[in-house]
Amino acid sequence: MKRSNRLVYLSNFFLENPWEHSQLPQFVDSLNTTKASISEDLDIVDTVFRNEGLGYLKRVTGAAGGVKYIPEFSLEKSNQFIQELCDMLEDPVRILPGGYLYMSDILGDPRKVREIGRVFASKFSRLNIDVVVTVATKGIPLAYATASFLNVPVVIVRRDPKVTEGSSVSINYVSGSSRKIQTMVLPKRSLQEGANVCIIDDFMKAGGTITGMINLLGEFDANVKAIGVLAEADDEEEERVVDSYTSLVKISNVDIKHKQIDVNPGNFSNEI
Repeated sequence: MKRSNRLVYLSNFFLENPWEHSQLPQFVDSLNTTKASISEDLDIVDTVFRNEGLGYLKRVTGAAGGVKYIPEFSLEKSNQFIQELCDMLEDPVRILPGGYLYMSDILGDPRKVREIGRVFASKFSRLNIDVVVTVATKGIPLAYATASFLNVPVVIVRRDPKVTEGSSVSINYVSGSSRKIQTMVLPKRSLQEGANVCIIDDFMKAGGTITGMINLLGEFDANVKAIGVLAEADDEEEERVVDSYTSLVKISNVDIKHKQIDVNPGNFSNEI
């Protein structure tokens, strides 16, 4: 196989299998070439990935050595994409009663959802995440997109138990915005005890739903390593009950009467 063909094969393999540890002999066999040629090919792919801000190849030497692709969106590209989201969401026709924004078109756009997942995964890639958790329903596409780049499973917290999911753990929590008591449920088989968890949600106002998820995950002794929200509401009248989180955009100054709204980048760039 020519080098150009090998480079296409390797690039596609790594993009489709992030974080998967692969040994060089498997490439030698599948591409019918030498280990030295594969090593040179990997150097080229790594250079292109780094230059394009897509991440890098991590090489491990020794008997158990190999290579894995670490997907990381460059900060410059992440901020550029976040600004594009802000520009889209500032359209006054998106304003809904109660100061919410219409975002279903963004959550239904595969390309944008994938980029959102890439941005979140880049932020949380070094936290040894075992599973991405979200609550039904609008956060589901974002959770799957993030998990695809972290190469981990998704667990969905629901409002009502499902017979097909077996015995479940449920808790009551107080919604931060409506102050109503609500219920969320998680099947016992869905999450291993002590797992490192990343919570992903589409919108956060006061943070009551996310706090409920944190409390529910506590019943599994899970470690919440990261919280990512697509949009947060900057409302001085609402007391925020979640302190540590990463947001991509911040919605403020929603004037329903005059159809005006301000959408700015969230704390993504300054949140560590």
